[in-house]
Amino acid sequence: MPYDNHKETFFYGYVVVGAAFVIMAVSSGAIYSFSVFFAPLQEEFGWSRALTSGAFSSYVVVHGLLSIGTGRLNDRFGPRVILSACSVFFALGCILMSQIQSVLHLYLLYGVMIAAGFSGAPVPLMSTIARWFRARRGVMTGAMMAGSGFGTMFMPPLANALIHSLEWRSAFVVVGGILLVVVLVAAQFLRSEPAQLGLQPLGEDGDNDAATSHKAAHDLAFSSAIRTRQLRLLVVAFAGFGFALQSIMVHSVINAIGLGMSPTGAAGIMTAIGGMGVVGRVGVGMLADRFGSKRLLTLQFVLLACSLFWIAAAGDAWAIFAFGFAFGFAYGGIVPLYSHIVAELFGLRAHGAILGTITFSVGVGSAVGPVFTGYCYDLLGSYMVPFATCGVIAAGAALMTSLVKPLSPQTPS
Repeated sequence: MPYDNHKETFFYGYVVVGAAFVIMAVSSGAIYSFSVFFAPLQEEFGWSRALTSGAFSSYVVVHGLLSIGTGRLNDRFGPRVILSACSVFFALGCILMSQIQSVLHLYLLYGVMIAAGFSGAPVPLMSTIARWFRARRGVMTGAMMAGSGFGTMFMPPLANALIHSLEWRSAFVVVGGILLVVVLVAAQFLRSEPAQLGLQPLGEDGDNDAATSHKAAHDLAFSSAIRTRQLRLLVVAFAGFGFALQSIMVHSVINAIGLGMSPTGAAGIMTAIGGMGVVGRVGVGMLADRFGSKRLLTLQFVLLACSLFWIAAAGDAWAIFAFGFAFGFAYGGIVPLYSHIVAELFGLRAHGAILGTITFSVGVGSAVGPVFTGYCYDLLGSYMVPFATCGVIAAGAALMTSLVKPLSPQTPS
């Protein structure tokens, strides 16, 4: 018989959130450090910006595709096994990056091996949090994903310091070593669901929390969910999100350097984005518990679009940092909402697989965005047009999410 959570002095779900936070901090920080390695790779090999950013695009496509699989595996086996295996792939991919000699090596290691390693993190972890928390789901998802923001604050500056003190190849080895130790250890604290410890999800027993008013009306199988208009709208919206997000994450540092900032100052843009990303994840996650995710998601996309139109015209350091704060809050707030809205609309039966499908759509957009942005720069010598294009696409994503309606009672499960 499950234990009564109220009789327990401590709910183990908070340990799961803490472990997931650490994993997201280190793994996301390592991923977003690519923008810091961008210039050294160009300098050594002479590759164009489009060709170099194409490696990141390969990564996001493979990561998105594999996220469907890791989401479904998480539904079956849980996150501890998946994260333990993926941490080895991730770390080894970073370590081997220190040995690359050609663009093919770059694409295979970053675009395939590192992508496989990171595919074990966001979707399985968000899906696991959704199973542990009925009440406070939004804020717990936001707290877990805040790890990504913290990682974006400290890992790119750390990588930049390592590049200047050791050089870029050795910096990759150090980053890989950090990943292997931290992620592998943290993964051992994960449990797939409360029933493994004889517990119930927080809020399952009628906790008086506003989040319980946002329970899903359906608990759909994956085969039923993929036939709904709601999922199609979300897939399109999040493809646009990926296009805009990764265009900025890949090109923001080198754009700032091109506008006259020092490499250290330019790397600080990622710190600004990461810091406000933490605020967005936690703050918007808390609001989602009270108000639901649909309207908040639309508002965050509107803010994202406005920030992108701003950076398209920005030319001074203060304007670039102002963009970093607004963009960080906007994208940070979107991150916990897509797990939340999946649970609200479709339930938990196939949460990992559905979330993986949306993550794949993010990956498709992310694959196109950085290459398009790099190509436009190579052609025009300016980031104004591609960044403004990102703003238009983000505005379109806001329109798509505004059209999402609750599932009808006749929807099959």
